[in-house]
Amino acid sequence: MKSDFLAGSQLQDDLLKLREAIGHSPDVVFRSFHLGDGREVALVYVDGLVDKAAVQEQVIKPLLEHGEAFNHNEVFVKTVISLAEVKKAQPLEDCILEILSGNTVLLVEGEEVPLVLGTAGNKGRSIDEPVAEAVIRGPHDGFIEVLSMNITLLRRRIKDPNFTMIPYKIGRRSQTDLMVAYIRGLTNEDLVNEVRRRIEQIDIDEILESGHIEQLIQDNYLSFFPQMLSTERPDRVVSDLMEGRVAILTDGTPIALVAPATFQMFMNAPDDYYERWSPGSLIRLLRYIAGFIALFLPSIYIALISYNHGLIPTKLVISIAAGREGVPFPSLIEAPLMEITIEILREAGLRSPKPIGQAVSIVGGLVIGQAAVQAGIVSPIMVIVVALTAMSSFTFAQYQIGLAVRILRFLSMMSAAVFGIYGIILFVIFITVHVVKLSSFGVPYTAPFGPVEPRDWKDTLIRFASAFHEAAAADEQGSE
Repeated sequence: MKSDFLAGSQLQDDLLKLREAIGHSPDVVFRSFHLGDGREVALVYVDGLVDKAAVQEQVIKPLLEHGEAFNHNEVFVKTVISLAEVKKAQPLEDCILEILSGNTVLLVEGEEVPLVLGTAGNKGRSIDEPVAEAVIRGPHDGFIEVLSMNITLLRRRIKDPNFTMIPYKIGRRSQTDLMVAYIRGLTNEDLVNEVRRRIEQIDIDEILESGHIEQLIQDNYLSFFPQMLSTERPDRVVSDLMEGRVAILTDGTPIALVAPATFQMFMNAPDDYYERWSPGSLIRLLRYIAGFIALFLPSIYIALISYNHGLIPTKLVISIAAGREGVPFPSLIEAPLMEITIEILREAGLRSPKPIGQAVSIVGGLVIGQAAVQAGIVSPIMVIVVALTAMSSFTFAQYQIGLAVRILRFLSMMSAAVFGIYGIILFVIFITVHVVKLSSFGVPYTAPFGPVEPRDWKDTLIRFASAFHEAAAADEQGSE
């Protein structure tokens, strides 16, 4: 099929149209030279996006040496241009998109249809250990910002021919590459179609990070709870793909999305499966206990100090009262004030340069906590409560669920400040109702607890030793 902007045109007219479209940027290179028979040739590419060595050695040099017989005959192209990807161009818009994606467009005088040469360079940082999801035992490689490399990391682990990827370009102006990955025959086709439908409905100028995709296709944007798992670990994505889920990888970000997601997925870490079942189960159970402390400890402190004194043992009451002597603020103000201070320190440490970030958070917490106690602004027990809450919040396997707990903690403290223990109970009921109603791509957020699936409870609060043995037995029966 002939191109709609090159048919019957001369080379200079074709170059003029490309210059009018993208030639106003200085990084767009128009390289012209003549073949041995006198015909003019032009290469158009973006400096910085192409592999210049490939352009020079595999395109320009062969054309100068054998260009007198150049034509679009496939045999000639394959023997002269030694690139892995060479295809004929289509309309002007596609040519421009190929150029802006890092490929090179080749125009030859007398030829109506240009060629697109796969010269895109994959420059990016080297594969390194994930920052937000470190493990003690397990793979130490993580996704990077180059989509093709991230796909390679998955391919190295999945050699199943049914491993399928569907490409998209999202964003009217950014034209960001996106890949939907799943295992055909293992993943429910209805789930795949629903993911594709939501992605195809995205209408936005730019997609710079996978978080944009997550917010545009999630089920309930008003919920505090994340409804898609985000991870930078290839082994985590592979594990979820093997469970019949869908992964979404976006160019320009090391974070992949996995759908559907359930609450228990955010409490599981890769270490849970790389260790034996007994330490893995203990660590996971400890993570749930720490999650309870991070969410409810400050509100329980407020309720017991302000309303329900009778629930505290006598000796502990005397000790707390002695520590609170001279404190000018009631617990209703003291606890939120210290929690806000901790959140400020946490954010300051996160946004500061790495060499001083940890020093800011640690030294700031020690200095402010000690000074506040000595000045009589807060009680020592309050500092202990806040410190234990902060440490517990760092045990979450996923950063997203930690953010949700940080928000819900303040709502829980407000409920305790108004109604005491009854306020905490009402808050728990409200959150439970919300979570039960929540879903991710049609899958209940509380699965396998609601709806009840006892067979799947072997990998929830604890990890039974029989889970791996049953999986191995099932694989063995399938192979027979």
